[in-house]
Amino acid sequence: MPQRTLAAALLAALLTATAAEAVPAEPDPHPFWVDPNSDAARQAETWQEAGRTEDARVMRRIADQPTPTWLADADPTFGIERAVRQAKGRTVLLVAYRIPHRDCGRYSAGGAESGPAYLRWIDRFADAVGQAPALVVLEPDAVPHLLDGCTPARFHDERFDLLDKAIDRLKRQPRTKVYLDAGHPAWVPNPWRMVPALMRSGVADADGFALNVSNFRADAEVITYGETLGELLGGKHFVMDTSRNGSGPPPPGMNEPWCNPPGRTLGRTPTTATGHPRIDAFLWIKHPGDSDGACRGAPPAGEWWPEYALDLARRTDKSPKDSVAIADEDRRARKQ
Repeated sequence: MPQRTLAAALLAALLTATAAEAVPAEPDPHPFWVDPNSDAARQAETWQEAGRTEDARVMRRIADQPTPTWLADADPTFGIERAVRQAKGRTVLLVAYRIPHRDCGRYSAGGAESGPAYLRWIDRFADAVGQAPALVVLEPDAVPHLLDGCTPARFHDERFDLLDKAIDRLKRQPRTKVYLDAGHPAWVPNPWRMVPALMRSGVADADGFALNVSNFRADAEVITYGETLGELLGGKHFVMDTSRNGSGPPPPGMNEPWCNPPGRTLGRTPTTATGHPRIDAFLWIKHPGDSDGACRGAPPAGEWWPEYALDLARRTDKSPKDSVAIADEDRRARKQ
C-alpha cells in the first residue's frame, strides 16, 4: 500500500474511533434494584418447591420487577441500608410513608407522633441513603388528603411545612431524586387545584411529582393529567405507578373501588424509557399483591396477599382468547 494511502487509512480509523468515543452511551432503561427476597420472590420459590410450578412461573412476572422499599416504621435505617447494600450501585426505590395523621385514621392509619418526630425520622432516612443513587416517592396521599376534606384543617399548615422540609433534607443527598405524591386524576380531577398545595409543600425543589400510587387509573388518563399538571407547575417532571393499571380502573359503581378490586391486571413494567420527555419513569410503586386494606377478604393494609398477586399476574398472563372470560368476571364484580 502506498505510504499516502496508508496514512489516510490510519487517519480515517483514528477519526472513526474518536467519533465513537465521543458518542455518549445510552442510559440504562432499567437502573433499579430488584429485591431477590421480595414477598413475590419468596412466594414463587415456595410454590416451586411445593410442585406448583405453573403458579411459580406466573408469580415471577412480579418477582422479576423492581419494587420500592416502603418505610413506615419508627426507624427507617435498617430497611434503607439493607436495600443500599444489596443494590451494589443500582438505584434503590424508596417510599417515605410516615407523615403525622396518615390516611386520616383509615386502613393505613399511623405516622409519626408529631412534626418534630417526623423531621427527625426524615433525617435518619436521608442519612441512611447516604451517597447511594435513590429515587424517593414522598408521602403517598399526604397532599391530596389536604384537598378532599379528609385531613382536618388544623393540620394543614404543619403538613405543608413538614413536606417542604422533608424535600429540602432529602435533596441534600447528592444522588437522591424526590417525587412528591400528587394523587391521581379521579381524586382531584382538576389538576389546577393541586398546584397551590404542591407549591406550598415544596414541589419546586423536588425532582417532580408522583401519580397513580397504589391506584388503577389507565395510562392515557394519567399521562394527560400529569402533562397538564407538570405544565402548570412550570415544567415539572413526574413518575407514575403502573403496577396494577393494566386493565384500567374497576367498573363504575363498585364499592371501595380503590381497595383490592377484582379483575385487575399488571401494567407496564418499570423503566425510564417512557417515550415521554416529562415522564421520568414508569414504576411499580405499589407492590402487586400487597393488600390495600381489610376489605374483600383481604389481610390488613400492606400485608402480602398471594392469592390477589397470583390473580393479577395470571390475568396478565392470559392470551387474548380469555378476554371474554375476563369481561364476564368484571360484570360480576360490579355487583360487589
